[in-house]
Order: sequence, then structure tokens, then C-alpha cells
Amino acid sequence: MKVEPSNIPSVAFLPTEFADFQIEVFNEPETGFDHVAISLGSMEGPDPVLLRVHSECLTGDVFASKRCDCGPQLHAALNAIVEKGWGVLLYLRQEGRGIGLHAKIQAYHLQDEGADTLDANLMLGLPADARNYSIAADMLNSLGVKQVNLLTNNPEKVDQLKEYGIDVVTRTPLIVGVSDTNRDYLATKAGRMGHHIDDADL
Repeated sequence: MKVEPSNIPSVAFLPTEFADFQIEVFNEPETGFDHVAISLGSMEGPDPVLLRVHSECLTGDVFASKRCDCGPQLHAALNAIVEKGWGVLLYLRQEGRGIGLHAKIQAYHLQDEGADTLDANLMLGLPADARNYSIAADMLNSLGVKQVNLLTNNPEKVDQLKEYGIDVVTRTPLIVGVSDTNRDYLATKAGRMGHHIDDADL
């Protein structure tokens, strides 16, 4: 029996080691990228929905690189959603803070030669952070999520979501995976990019 792909919803059951989630795919016409929402339970409250907006990181999420804290943040966010009993993680195709995998590895090379994570991007003629969270707001609106408790250390993420109409009721820090190999990286994010990471966390 043949079916029309356009008639099949891009939503499915996703059993994982963390919990049994629902996965839904959202296409962003401007970029052609497919982004993913991983959700658990009802999105109707009464509390703000526990939300993690996570940017794709092949090296950290898949290969467990210790150059960053992305992999530990991904796992900690999923665990937090499971512990809460409901929430959503948006997995956005914004590799390397939006500059793409190829440029990200070039930036890594410059970091190997002494540049910090911010200057490496600038040396390539790229923004320190090129991410835009309008697609995240669109995804949340589609899911019926209006008020959120955002798992993040990044104030820009909070500001952008608010700008796009999402009510960020509260922000919960997500400081995990600190190690000798990423301490300078995190210190740069705190000192030069305004992330909410204290010296004591490092």
C-alpha cells in the first residue's frame, strides 16, 4: 500500500534511555533545516514548561568532546525534564553557534593555536554568535507552549525568546560538564559573552 508522504505527520514515539518521549520535526523554510522538538507530558501547565533550547553540537553531543559543555548540557536537560515529569527540548540545527560545522572546526584550529572561542570566530570573519531563535519561538507556538522555565546560562537566548513573544517566566542555570579542557572556553563565555557562569562554577 502506497501512502502520500505529505499526509503523514512528522510526529512519532521516541523511547530513549532517559524516558519515552515524543519527537516532532519542524522545517525552517529560510534555511531548509529540520529542527526537532523532544517533549514529555502535557504542555498546559499549571507551571511554566521546563524548556531547553539546545543548539546542535556534533562533537559534543555525538562524540562526547570535552572542548565544550554541550553533551553534558543535553543529557542534563533531558534528565531534568524527566525528573519534572513534563517539558520540552528543542534541538536546533545551529552548529557552532550558527556558523556551521566546517567553520567551527576551523575555529577549533585557531583555538589550538591560542585564540579563544570568541576571537576564533571573529578571525574567520564570522559573528561571535550567529544564532537566531525565531524558529524556536515558532516551534513553541506550534506546540502550544506560552510560558517557560528556560534551562540556560545565556542571556541572549532569554532576550530573543522574549522578543519573539515567548514568556520566559524564569531561568534555571545549566552548569555541568566543567573540566580542565573546557574551563577556558566557559570562562570566555562568562567574561566576554555575558553568560551567567560564576568563577565558583569553574
